[in-house]
Amino acid sequence: MKLGIGIGWRPEIADAVEALPGIDWVEAVAENICPGHLPESLVRLRERGVTVVPHGVSLGLGGADRPDAGRLADLAARAELLSAPLVTEHVAFVRAGGPRTSSPALEAGHLLPVPRTRDALDVLCENVRVAQDSLPVPLALENIAALVSWPGEELTEGQFLAELVERTGVRLLIDVANLHTNHVNRGEDPATALDELPVEAIAYVHVAGGVEKDGVWHDTHAHPVTAPVLDVLAALRSRVDPPGVLLERDDDFPPAGELAGELDMIRATLDRAASGRPARSAPPARSAAWAAVSAPPDATRDRLAAAQAGLLSALVAGGPVPQGFDRQRLGVQTRALAAKRAGVVAKVAPELPEILGSGYRDAFLAYAATRPLSGGYRRDALDFAEELLITGLPADAAARRRLTHWWQDRAGARPPRRTTLFVRAARAALTGRRPA
Repeated sequence: MKLGIGIGWRPEIADAVEALPGIDWVEAVAENICPGHLPESLVRLRERGVTVVPHGVSLGLGGADRPDAGRLADLAARAELLSAPLVTEHVAFVRAGGPRTSSPALEAGHLLPVPRTRDALDVLCENVRVAQDSLPVPLALENIAALVSWPGEELTEGQFLAELVERTGVRLLIDVANLHTNHVNRGEDPATALDELPVEAIAYVHVAGGVEKDGVWHDTHAHPVTAPVLDVLAALRSRVDPPGVLLERDDDFPPAGELAGELDMIRATLDRAASGRPARSAPPARSAAWAAVSAPPDATRDRLAAAQAGLLSALVAGGPVPQGFDRQRLGVQTRALAAKRAGVVAKVAPELPEILGSGYRDAFLAYAATRPLSGGYRRDALDFAEELLITGLPADAAARRRLTHWWQDRAGARPPRRTTLFVRAARAALTGRRPA
Protein backbone atom coordinates (compact mmCIF):
# COMPACT_ATOMS: atom_id res chain seq x y z
CA MET A 1 0.00 0.00 0.00
CA LYS A 2 1.30 3.45 -0.93
CA LEU A 3 1.09 5.70 2.13
CA GLY A 4 2.91 8.82 0.91
CA ILE A 5 4.22 11.59 3.20
CA GLY A 6 3.00 11.68 6.79
CA ILE A 7 3.62 13.04 10.24
CA GLY A 8 3.33 11.63 13.74
CA TRP A 9 0.02 12.75 15.25
CA ARG A 10 0.33 14.01 18.82
CA PRO A 11 -2.35 15.82 20.87
CA GLU A 12 -0.06 18.83 21.34
CA ILE A 13 0.11 19.47 17.58
CA ALA A 14 -3.25 18.09 16.54
CA ASP A 15 -4.48 21.42 15.11
CA ALA A 16 -1.22 21.97 13.24
CA VAL A 17 -1.31 18.47 11.75
CA GLU A 18 -4.85 19.00 10.48
CA ALA A 19 -3.80 22.26 8.82
CA LEU A 20 -0.53 21.05 7.24
CA PRO A 21 -0.71 20.80 3.45
CA GLY A 22 0.15 17.60 1.63
CA ILE A 23 -0.29 15.19 4.55
CA ASP A 24 -1.32 11.79 3.22
CA TRP A 25 -1.33 9.87 6.50
CA VAL A 26 -0.53 10.07 10.21
CA GLU A 27 0.80 7.70 12.82
CA ALA A 28 -0.56 7.72 16.39
CA VAL A 29 0.90 6.04 19.47
CA ALA A 30 -1.43 3.10 20.02
CA GLU A 31 -1.28 3.19 23.82
CA ASN A 32 -2.46 6.81 23.81
CA ILE A 33 -5.68 6.00 21.94
CA CYS A 34 -8.74 5.11 23.97
CA PRO A 35 -11.15 3.08 21.80
CA GLY A 36 -14.21 4.65 23.45
CA HIS A 37 -12.94 8.23 23.10
CA LEU A 38 -11.16 8.68 19.79
CA PRO A 39 -9.78 12.26 19.67
CA GLU A 40 -11.92 14.53 17.51
CA SER A 41 -8.85 15.49 15.50
CA LEU A 42 -8.31 11.88 14.43
CA VAL A 43 -12.01 11.53 13.65
CA ARG A 44 -11.81 14.56 11.35
CA LEU A 45 -8.64 13.31 9.67
CA ARG A 46 -10.22 9.94 8.96
CA GLU A 47 -13.33 11.62 7.57
CA ARG A 48 -11.02 13.46 5.16
CA GLY A 49 -9.59 10.13 4.02
CA VAL A 50 -6.29 10.45 5.88
CA THR A 51 -4.92 7.02 6.86
CA VAL A 52 -4.13 6.55 10.57
CA VAL A 53 -1.60 3.90 11.57
CA PRO A 54 -1.36 2.81 15.26
CA HIS A 55 2.25 2.59 16.47
CA GLY A 56 2.77 0.42 19.56
CA VAL A 57 5.51 0.96 22.14
CA SER A 58 4.78 -1.52 24.93
CA LEU A 59 4.60 -5.05 23.49
CA GLY A 60 8.28 -5.82 24.06
CA LEU A 61 8.45 -8.43 21.30
CA GLY A 62 12.21 -8.76 21.85
CA GLY A 63 11.71 -9.77 25.48
CA ALA A 64 12.14 -13.28 26.84
CA ASP A 65 8.43 -13.83 27.52
CA ARG A 66 5.76 -14.40 24.94
CA PRO A 67 3.76 -11.26 24.14
CA ASP A 68 0.96 -10.47 26.54
CA ALA A 69 -2.43 -11.46 25.16
CA GLY A 70 -4.11 -8.39 26.63
CA ARG A 71 -1.66 -5.98 25.02
CA LEU A 72 -2.08 -7.75 21.70
CA ALA A 73 -5.86 -7.53 21.99
CA ASP A 74 -5.61 -3.81 22.72
CA LEU A 75 -3.40 -3.25 19.67
CA ALA A 76 -5.76 -5.27 17.49
CA ALA A 77 -8.75 -3.25 18.75
CA ARG A 78 -7.05 0.02 17.83
CA ALA A 79 -6.21 -1.27 14.36
CA GLU A 80 -9.86 -2.19 13.79
CA LEU A 81 -11.12 1.09 15.29
CA LEU A 82 -8.96 3.09 12.88
CA SER A 83 -9.45 0.77 9.88
CA ALA A 84 -5.66 0.79 9.71
CA PRO A 85 -3.89 -1.00 6.85
CA LEU A 86 -1.17 -2.20 9.25
CA VAL A 87 0.16 -1.78 12.78
CA THR A 88 3.75 -1.21 13.88
CA GLU A 89 5.92 -2.02 16.87
CA HIS A 90 9.65 -2.32 17.68
CA VAL A 91 12.48 -4.83 17.77
CA ALA A 92 13.11 -4.15 21.45
CA PHE A 93 12.51 -5.29 24.99
CA VAL A 94 10.84 -3.02 27.53
CA ARG A 95 10.58 -5.17 30.66
CA ALA A 96 12.44 -8.01 32.34
CA GLY A 97 12.57 -10.05 35.50
CA GLY A 98 9.56 -11.73 37.03
CA PRO A 99 8.78 -15.43 37.52
CA ARG A 100 11.11 -16.70 34.78
CA THR A 101 14.12 -15.26 36.62
CA SER A 102 12.73 -15.39 40.19
CA SER A 103 13.54 -11.69 40.44
CA PRO A 104 11.46 -8.49 40.71
CA ALA A 105 9.63 -7.49 37.54
CA LEU A 106 11.16 -4.32 36.11
CA GLU A 107 9.88 -1.85 33.53
CA ALA A 108 12.34 0.17 31.45
CA GLY A 109 9.91 2.87 30.34
CA HIS A 110 11.99 2.85 27.16
CA LEU A 111 12.85 0.71 24.14
CA LEU A 112 16.03 -1.28 24.83
CA PRO A 113 18.12 -3.20 22.29
CA VAL A 114 17.82 -6.93 21.80
CA PRO A 115 21.13 -8.83 21.66
CA ARG A 116 21.83 -9.81 18.05
CA THR A 117 22.37 -13.46 18.87
CA ARG A 118 20.83 -16.65 17.56
CA ASP A 119 19.07 -17.24 20.87
CA ALA A 120 17.48 -13.79 20.84
CA LEU A 121 16.50 -14.16 17.18
CA ASP A 122 14.80 -17.49 17.84
CA VAL A 123 12.76 -15.97 20.66
CA LEU A 124 11.92 -12.86 18.65
CA CYS A 125 10.74 -14.89 15.67
CA GLU A 126 8.31 -16.91 17.75
CA ASN A 127 7.06 -13.78 19.53
CA VAL A 128 6.48 -12.11 16.17
CA ARG A 129 4.52 -15.12 14.94
CA VAL A 130 2.33 -15.00 18.05
CA ALA A 131 1.69 -11.31 17.43
CA GLN A 132 0.97 -11.81 13.73
CA ASP A 133 -1.59 -14.49 14.52
CA SER A 134 -3.35 -12.14 16.97
CA LEU A 135 -3.56 -9.04 14.77
CA PRO A 136 -6.17 -8.38 12.08
CA VAL A 137 -3.70 -6.53 9.80
CA PRO A 138 -0.03 -6.92 8.83
CA LEU A 139 2.68 -6.07 11.35
CA ALA A 140 5.81 -4.02 10.68
CA LEU A 141 8.71 -3.74 13.13
CA GLU A 142 11.04 -0.79 13.70
CA ASN A 143 14.78 -0.81 14.28
CA ILE A 144 15.59 1.16 17.43
CA ALA A 145 18.29 3.60 18.52
CA ALA A 146 20.67 2.41 21.21
CA LEU A 147 23.28 3.84 23.55
CA VAL A 148 24.74 0.48 24.54
CA SER A 149 25.94 -2.63 22.72
CA TRP A 150 25.55 -6.20 23.90
CA PRO A 151 28.77 -8.20 24.21
CA GLY A 152 29.13 -11.32 22.09
CA GLU A 153 26.75 -10.36 19.31
CA GLU A 154 26.72 -12.78 16.37
CA LEU A 155 24.92 -10.76 13.68
CA THR A 156 24.92 -7.24 12.36
CA GLU A 157 21.69 -5.24 12.53
CA GLY A 158 21.08 -5.76 8.82
CA GLN A 159 21.67 -9.50 9.05
CA PHE A 160 19.47 -9.79 12.15
CA LEU A 161 16.55 -7.98 10.51
CA ALA A 162 16.99 -9.79 7.20
CA GLU A 163 16.74 -13.18 8.86
CA LEU A 164 13.76 -12.00 10.92
CA VAL A 165 11.93 -11.06 7.70
CA GLU A 166 12.91 -14.30 6.00
CA ARG A 167 11.68 -16.46 8.87
CA THR A 168 8.45 -14.60 9.70
CA GLY A 169 7.42 -12.54 6.68
CA VAL A 170 7.11 -9.47 8.93
CA ARG A 171 7.40 -6.05 7.31
CA LEU A 172 9.96 -3.44 8.37
CA LEU A 173 9.62 0.12 9.61
CA ILE A 174 13.08 1.59 9.04
CA ASP A 175 13.98 4.62 11.14
CA VAL A 176 16.83 6.43 9.37
CA ALA A 177 17.45 8.58 12.46
CA ASN A 178 18.03 5.40 14.45
CA LEU A 179 20.52 4.17 11.84
CA HIS A 180 22.40 7.46 12.28
CA THR A 181 22.18 7.16 16.07
CA ASN A 182 23.72 3.70 15.98
CA HIS A 183 26.43 5.01 13.65
CA VAL A 184 27.49 7.63 16.21
CA ASN A 185 26.98 5.55 19.35
CA ARG A 186 27.99 2.07 18.18
CA GLY A 187 30.14 2.70 15.12
CA GLU A 188 27.72 0.92 12.77
CA ASP A 189 27.75 2.06 9.14
CA PRO A 190 24.24 2.94 7.88
CA ALA A 191 25.24 2.04 4.31
CA THR A 192 26.20 -1.46 5.41
CA ALA A 193 22.90 -1.89 7.22
CA LEU A 194 20.97 -0.72 4.15
CA ASP A 195 22.95 -3.09 1.91
CA GLU A 196 22.13 -6.03 4.20
CA LEU A 197 18.47 -5.17 4.79
CA PRO A 198 15.72 -6.61 2.60
CA VAL A 199 14.66 -3.07 1.62
CA GLU A 200 11.79 -4.47 -0.45
CA ALA A 201 10.17 -5.46 2.89
CA ILE A 202 9.99 -1.84 4.08
CA ALA A 203 6.44 -0.75 4.93
CA TYR A 204 7.46 2.83 5.68
CA VAL A 205 10.25 5.02 7.02
CA HIS A 206 10.66 7.25 10.08
CA VAL A 207 12.64 10.50 10.03
CA ALA A 208 13.34 12.32 13.31
CA GLY A 209 15.66 14.81 14.97
CA GLY A 210 18.20 14.42 17.74
CA VAL A 211 21.26 16.03 19.25
CA GLU A 212 24.87 15.05 19.95
CA LYS A 213 26.34 15.68 23.40
CA ASP A 214 29.85 14.62 24.46
CA GLY A 215 30.15 12.19 21.57
CA VAL A 216 26.79 10.53 22.24
CA TRP A 217 23.83 10.95 19.91
CA HIS A 218 20.51 11.31 21.73
CA ASP A 219 17.49 10.36 19.62
CA THR A 220 15.28 12.98 21.25
CA HIS A 221 12.49 13.49 18.70
CA ALA A 222 12.57 17.01 20.14
CA HIS A 223 15.09 18.65 17.79
CA PRO A 224 15.06 19.49 14.08
CA VAL A 225 16.01 16.80 11.58
CA THR A 226 19.73 17.07 10.81
CA ALA A 227 21.63 16.79 7.52
CA PRO A 228 23.26 13.43 8.42
CA VAL A 229 19.81 11.89 8.97
CA LEU A 230 18.62 13.24 5.63
CA ASP A 231 21.75 11.73 4.06
CA VAL A 232 20.72 8.30 5.36
CA LEU A 233 17.21 8.88 3.99
CA ALA A 234 18.73 9.70 0.60
CA ALA A 235 20.85 6.54 0.72
CA LEU A 236 17.75 4.46 1.44
CA ARG A 237 15.79 6.16 -1.37
CA SER A 238 18.60 5.39 -3.82
CA ARG A 239 17.98 1.69 -3.10
CA VAL A 240 14.18 1.57 -2.96
CA ASP A 241 11.10 3.77 -3.23
CA PRO A 242 9.54 3.35 0.24
CA PRO A 243 5.74 3.19 0.37
CA GLY A 244 5.66 5.88 3.07
CA VAL A 245 7.89 8.37 4.88
CA LEU A 246 6.88 9.97 8.17
CA LEU A 247 8.25 12.83 10.29
CA GLU A 248 8.29 12.15 14.04
CA ARG A 249 8.21 14.83 16.73
CA ASP A 250 7.43 14.02 20.36
CA ASP A 251 8.48 17.05 22.40
CA ASP A 252 9.44 20.75 22.21
CA PHE A 253 7.00 21.13 19.35
CA PRO A 254 7.88 23.94 16.96
CA PRO A 255 5.42 26.24 15.16
CA ALA A 256 3.48 24.69 12.31
CA GLY A 257 5.63 26.53 9.79
CA GLU A 258 8.75 24.74 11.01
CA LEU A 259 7.05 21.36 10.77
CA ALA A 260 5.99 22.19 7.23
CA GLY A 261 9.58 23.19 6.45
CA GLU A 262 10.91 19.86 7.70
CA LEU A 263 8.36 18.00 5.60
CA ASP A 264 9.48 20.01 2.58
CA MET A 265 13.10 19.02 3.27
CA ILE A 266 12.08 15.37 3.40
CA ARG A 267 10.22 15.66 0.09
CA ALA A 268 13.18 17.42 -1.52
CA THR A 269 15.60 14.78 -0.23
CA LEU A 270 13.47 11.98 -1.67
CA ASP A 271 13.15 13.75 -5.01
CA ARG A 272 16.90 14.35 -5.32
CA ALA A 273 17.75 10.76 -4.40
CA ALA A 274 15.29 9.14 -6.76
CA SER A 275 17.33 7.10 -9.19
CA GLY A 276 14.69 6.73 -11.87
CA ARG A 277 14.88 2.95 -11.61
CA PRO A 278 11.65 0.98 -11.00
CA ALA A 279 11.03 0.43 -7.31
CA ARG A 280 11.89 -3.02 -6.02
CA SER A 281 8.80 -5.11 -5.52
CA ALA A 282 7.09 -5.82 -2.22
CA PRO A 283 7.69 -9.18 -0.54
CA PRO A 284 5.42 -12.07 -1.49
CA ALA A 285 2.37 -12.92 0.54
CA ARG A 286 2.85 -15.07 3.63
CA SER A 287 3.28 -18.74 2.82
CA ALA A 288 3.28 -22.02 4.68
CA ALA A 289 7.06 -21.78 5.00
CA TRP A 290 6.72 -18.80 7.32
CA ALA A 291 4.21 -20.69 9.46
CA ALA A 292 6.87 -23.26 10.25
CA VAL A 293 8.78 -21.11 12.76
CA SER A 294 9.67 -23.49 15.56
CA ALA A 295 9.32 -22.58 19.20
CA PRO A 296 12.66 -22.09 20.98
CA PRO A 297 13.29 -24.33 23.99
CA ASP A 298 12.46 -22.91 27.42
CA ALA A 299 16.19 -22.92 28.18
CA THR A 300 16.73 -20.41 25.35
CA ARG A 301 14.10 -18.09 26.78
CA ASP A 302 15.57 -18.54 30.26
CA ARG A 303 19.06 -17.52 29.09
CA LEU A 304 17.68 -14.43 27.38
CA ALA A 305 15.55 -13.60 30.42
CA ALA A 306 18.55 -13.74 32.75
CA ALA A 307 20.64 -11.54 30.45
CA GLN A 308 17.92 -8.93 29.98
CA ALA A 309 17.05 -8.85 33.68
CA GLY A 310 20.71 -8.30 34.51
CA LEU A 311 21.00 -5.39 32.11
CA LEU A 312 17.74 -3.76 33.16
CA SER A 313 18.60 -4.15 36.85
CA ALA A 314 21.87 -2.30 36.23
CA LEU A 315 20.04 0.46 34.36
CA VAL A 316 17.10 1.14 36.66
CA ALA A 317 17.62 -0.63 39.98
CA GLY A 318 21.26 -0.03 40.89
CA GLY A 319 22.30 -3.60 40.08
CA PRO A 320 25.85 -4.55 39.13
CA VAL A 321 27.04 -3.89 35.59
CA PRO A 322 26.88 -7.20 33.67
CA GLN A 323 30.16 -8.52 32.34
CA GLY A 324 31.19 -7.20 28.95
CA PHE A 325 29.17 -3.97 29.00
CA ASP A 326 30.72 -0.52 28.76
CA ARG A 327 30.28 0.90 32.26
CA GLN A 328 30.45 4.51 31.07
CA ARG A 329 27.83 3.99 28.37
CA LEU A 330 25.56 2.23 30.85
CA GLY A 331 25.85 5.27 33.07
CA VAL A 332 24.78 7.52 30.20
CA GLN A 333 21.81 5.24 29.51
CA THR A 334 20.87 5.13 33.20
CA ARG A 335 20.79 8.92 33.41
CA ALA A 336 18.85 9.18 30.17
CA LEU A 337 16.21 6.72 31.41
CA ALA A 338 15.82 8.57 34.71
CA ALA A 339 15.54 11.93 32.94
CA LYS A 340 12.91 10.56 30.56
CA ARG A 341 10.98 9.11 33.49
CA ALA A 342 11.03 12.47 35.28
CA GLY A 343 9.75 14.17 32.14
CA VAL A 344 6.91 11.72 31.60
CA VAL A 345 5.80 11.93 35.25
CA ALA A 346 5.81 15.72 34.95
CA LYS A 347 3.45 15.39 31.98
CA VAL A 348 1.01 12.89 33.53
CA ALA A 349 1.07 14.74 36.89
CA PRO A 350 1.84 18.41 36.08
CA GLU A 351 0.87 19.45 39.61
CA LEU A 352 4.06 17.88 40.99
CA PRO A 353 6.59 20.23 39.32
CA GLU A 354 4.20 23.08 40.08
CA ILE A 355 4.13 22.21 43.78
CA LEU A 356 7.84 21.40 44.08
CA GLY A 357 9.09 24.14 41.78
CA SER A 358 12.74 24.05 40.76
CA GLY A 359 13.38 21.21 43.21
CA TYR A 360 11.18 18.75 41.31
CA ARG A 361 13.80 17.32 38.99
CA ASP A 362 16.51 16.70 41.58
CA ALA A 363 13.99 15.23 44.01
CA PHE A 364 12.58 12.88 41.37
CA LEU A 365 16.01 11.72 40.18
CA ALA A 366 16.98 10.92 43.78
CA TYR A 367 13.78 8.91 44.17
CA ALA A 368 14.26 7.12 40.83
CA ALA A 369 17.76 6.00 41.81
CA THR A 370 16.29 3.61 44.38
CA ARG A 371 12.74 2.99 43.12
CA PRO A 372 12.47 1.30 39.69
CA LEU A 373 9.41 1.90 37.55
CA SER A 374 7.01 -0.98 38.08
CA GLY A 375 3.39 0.06 37.75
CA GLY A 376 3.14 2.74 35.10
CA TYR A 377 3.79 6.46 35.26
CA ARG A 378 0.66 7.49 37.16
CA ARG A 379 1.50 4.97 39.87
CA ASP A 380 5.06 6.27 39.76
CA ALA A 381 3.84 9.81 40.41
CA LEU A 382 1.85 8.65 43.46
CA ASP A 383 4.78 6.63 44.84
CA PHE A 384 7.14 9.59 44.37
CA ALA A 385 4.79 11.93 46.26
CA GLU A 386 4.31 9.36 49.02
CA GLU A 387 8.05 8.92 49.49
CA LEU A 388 8.57 12.67 49.74
CA LEU A 389 5.86 12.97 52.37
CA ILE A 390 7.20 10.03 54.39
CA THR A 391 10.60 11.74 54.56
CA GLY A 392 9.07 15.08 55.60
CA LEU A 393 9.46 16.81 52.25
CA PRO A 394 9.04 19.33 50.83
CA ALA A 395 10.47 21.49 53.60
CA ASP A 396 8.02 24.33 52.95
CA ALA A 397 4.90 23.65 55.01
CA ALA A 398 2.48 25.08 52.46
CA ALA A 399 3.97 23.00 49.65
CA ARG A 400 3.90 19.90 51.83
CA ARG A 401 0.23 20.51 52.60
CA ARG A 402 -0.58 20.90 48.89
CA LEU A 403 1.35 17.73 48.10
CA THR A 404 -0.49 15.87 50.88
CA HIS A 405 -3.86 16.91 49.48
CA TRP A 406 -2.78 16.00 45.96
CA TRP A 407 -1.67 12.53 47.06
CA GLN A 408 -4.78 11.92 49.19
CA ASP A 409 -7.09 12.91 46.34
CA ARG A 410 -5.48 10.45 43.94
CA ALA A 411 -4.47 7.58 46.20
CA GLY A 412 -7.87 7.23 47.85
CA ALA A 413 -10.56 4.83 46.73
CA ARG A 414 -12.79 7.78 45.73
CA PRO A 415 -12.01 11.30 44.58
CA PRO A 416 -12.56 14.10 47.13
CA ARG A 417 -16.10 15.40 47.52
CA ARG A 418 -16.97 18.74 45.98
CA THR A 419 -17.44 20.22 49.45
CA THR A 420 -13.87 19.23 50.37
CA LEU A 421 -12.51 21.00 47.32
CA PHE A 422 -14.66 24.05 48.08
CA VAL A 423 -13.37 24.25 51.67
CA ARG A 424 -9.78 24.00 50.47
CA ALA A 425 -10.30 26.73 47.90
CA ALA A 426 -11.94 29.02 50.45
CA ARG A 427 -9.16 28.39 52.95
CA ALA A 428 -6.55 29.09 50.30
CA ALA A 429 -8.31 32.35 49.36
CA LEU A 430 -8.26 33.52 52.97
CA THR A 431 -4.58 32.73 53.38
CA GLY A 432 -3.52 33.96 49.96
CA ARG A 433 -2.29 30.53 48.90
CA ARG A 434 -3.31 28.50 45.84
CA PRO A 435 -5.40 25.38 46.59
CA ALA A 436 -3.95 21.92 45.87
